[in-house]
Amino acid sequence: MQDKARVISASAKIGTTEPLRCVVDIDTSSAPPAEQFDLYRSWHSSIADIELLRDKFGSFAARERVWQLGGLVLACIEYPGTGYHRRWSSKKNPVFDHWLLCVPQTIPSDGGQPRIGPLRWQCLAMPHQGQGEDDGVICLFLPRDFAFSQPFTLDIRQEMAAFVADYILLLYHSLPNRTENDVPYIAAATTSLLAACISPSRDHFFEAQEPIDAVIMARANRLIAARLADRDLTPERLCQELSISRSRLYRIFEPAGGVSHYIRRQRLLKTRDVLGDSTDGRPISSIAEEWGFVDPSTYSRTFRREFGISPKEAREAGWLGIKHPPLAERPGDNTPSLSSLLASNYLLGRQL
Repeated sequence: MQDKARVISASAKIGTTEPLRCVVDIDTSSAPPAEQFDLYRSWHSSIADIELLRDKFGSFAARERVWQLGGLVLACIEYPGTGYHRRWSSKKNPVFDHWLLCVPQTIPSDGGQPRIGPLRWQCLAMPHQGQGEDDGVICLFLPRDFAFSQPFTLDIRQEMAAFVADYILLLYHSLPNRTENDVPYIAAATTSLLAACISPSRDHFFEAQEPIDAVIMARANRLIAARLADRDLTPERLCQELSISRSRLYRIFEPAGGVSHYIRRQRLLKTRDVLGDSTDGRPISSIAEEWGFVDPSTYSRTFRREFGISPKEAREAGWLGIKHPPLAERPGDNTPSLSSLLASNYLLGRQL
């Protein structure tokens, strides 16, 4: 562990604070519509053979972005459009022997949040075939020697597969806020998390603690956002939903001031948004009660303590079209951790 920490520390000194660079960003728009699918297929010609099973479309709009994360590679491939039914199969003479983990995504017809499909995984050196009609996929490529004693297959239990899929999505959504200096931490923590899920052991679980906590935090945030108006949204309820202990939930949310504080803050943010809506003329007390603040005086004091102005002043500013100032980030340790790197989007950035 100490040697590993020294390697990460040395790598971090070499890195920079420049934004994490997307090393590949290509799309099919440069090709004539009838040739777009062939162009897309050429991107992956050394990895798999791809064919359209339904070719009634005269074009194939696709985009691929790739990030290098040390020895790992993360790719986002998007091909939105109903009916892009594809089949892929492994190469007869494989060029690569990497492990590939894929999380498919489908965009609903109403344009809502993408639906996430089950995790898919395979070794590129082994025969494989599959089909799909999704609108895109997030792929994580791992070096061949990653899987330790498992030479040809990864033994990932169903519940662990869902956990790994959540982590890959969390990692992808965090990339716009990452820097080149973060890469060694991300790579080491990602490897530790996957090792804990694929080859469980006490040592692997200990090394993967931070990325595991980041995934649990992201799951908790989704639950909180979906049930923010629910009066029964309590730490105890979250523990039941997430199947974790109360002490662990408190530890994970400690950087945000505690889970109860975090829930209260999200409710205050919601009331602030509603107060700024000039089409909603309900009494301030009614809006506050809708989001769990039953005592107007307590709500007003809490609101002022959080935002520096009263609810009435926030409503007046919103109705005048004055944008809310950004919230200050909470002080913390300058040393990066996987929890802070990945979860920052969910604890702060997503709500601004």
